[in-house]
Amino acid sequence: MKDFKKCKGIGKGISYGCGELVPVARFNKPNRIYGLGKSCGCYMDWLLNSPEGKKKIEEASLKVSEPRKSLEKAFKEKKERTGIQSYILTTRTLVHKAVRIRDKGKTCVSCGCQWSEKFQAGHCFPTRYNSIRFNFFNINGQCVKCNIEKDGNEIEYLSRLPGRIGEENFQELKRLAELDSKILKKWTREELSEIRNEAKEIIKKFKID
Repeated sequence: MKDFKKCKGIGKGISYGCGELVPVARFNKPNRIYGLGKSCGCYMDWLLNSPEGKKKIEEASLKVSEPRKSLEKAFKEKKERTGIQSYILTTRTLVHKAVRIRDKGKTCVSCGCQWSEKFQAGHCFPTRYNSIRFNFFNINGQCVKCNIEKDGNEIEYLSRLPGRIGEENFQELKRLAELDSKILKKWTREELSEIRNEAKEIIKKFKID
């Protein structure tokens, strides 16, 4: 039978093989390795018990596990990024709330109009200055017209801010803004937690007052 050969180990499969006739090919694919029929129990015996077979199983396991490890690593990194982004959003919400409560009754930091319930928490240096996006000197009560319609009203904001926070604090804020372009700020959970705690203290203090 030309399509069948005996299961008889050769080379690395020597001393294995039952001698039974096994198909040379199955489903149009080769069915023999080292003279052993892949569909025969002898081949499994060789895989499990010979040094070469064990090595082959180990190599196959590594080949399968590497993509899984890469996928797990990518999933973990995505989860961490998503987690930090969620922390940033919750921190932003709390910080803005604290600023609105702290500055209740104060005039708009940039145009000086009278306070309104619609006042927002506006940044002097925009949020692209990532390292100071949660700096409480950088965020102040601002009217909707300045914050939204005038895109922050930056020039007026800069000119009036020293009178709101003090010249020393203003100069320090400017220094931090200049440094921002030289660093790639990556927030940690611990840093964001500290900022949220500070925001909570401000809310507590000014709600009582």
